[in-house]
Amino acid sequence: MKLVVGCDEAAYKLKERVKNHLEEKGYEVIDVGVYNEDPSLYPATAEKLCKEIIDGHAQKGILMCGTGIGMAITANKMPGIRAAVCHDIFSTERSVKSNNCQVMCMGARIIAPESALMLLDRWLECEFAGGHSKPKVDLINEIDQKYR
Repeated sequence: MKLVVGCDEAAYKLKERVKNHLEEKGYEVIDVGVYNEDPSLYPATAEKLCKEIIDGHAQKGILMCGTGIGMAITANKMPGIRAAVCHDIFSTERSVKSNNCQVMCMGARIIAPESALMLLDRWLECEFAGGHSKPKVDLINEIDQKYR
């Protein structure tokens, strides 16, 4: 699986840890920035990351900023993208199992790096359950297309 990672300056160090962790596990990783701790505008990074998924260059993405909230808001503006803030095991699992989420968002000012890596591993292990969740995700997709 090919993954894409991105961050703002607040999460640069976390992004580097996440990227190294993923590469050590054998994933091919596209890094859309940022590449240092200089001030940046997180919406630009979120857009770049989501475009990689929309264009088929990656299957899933991990966005990181101070809280994960701004990245999730921006990512969810992109057509066909479902992004969720994941800071605990239950919401991390449900983001994929119930919502078929392709973008995990985390806050470097909220979660310890070790916890972030543990949740990332669990997120990547999860699969969409379908079943009673499928009509909900289908309706999300219909609403998404309706307003494009």
